[in-house]
Amino acid sequence: MTGNGSADASGDGSGMANVESFWEAYWHGEAIGDGGDADESLLAYRSVRPENGDWVSACAAPGAEPHLARYASFDAYLDNADALATLPVTAVMIQAALTDLPTR
Repeated sequence: MTGNGSADASGDGSGMANVESFWEAYWHGEAIGDGGDADESLLAYRSVRPENGDWVSACAAPGAEPHLARYASFDAYLDNADALATLPVTAVMIQAALTDLPTR
């Protein structure tokens, strides 16, 4: 949190989102998609949408461990740099991101 109580998306204490950052979404240990911010990366979970639509059970399944990793840049990701941060992803986060998207 920054001094004003809002989340610090940059991770550097500035309170500003890092426009250069790159986010990767993971499911069962595999990268399933990416984006320029967390919201865009959460959309990758539509590719692993459970047939029954039960994200709570899907996220609780052994090995699922949905999470996002934030890298300094796409180049840092390609250079195999360590993630700057890892954000656990919940069923609620996925459901919110995928609301109003057509089902496949």
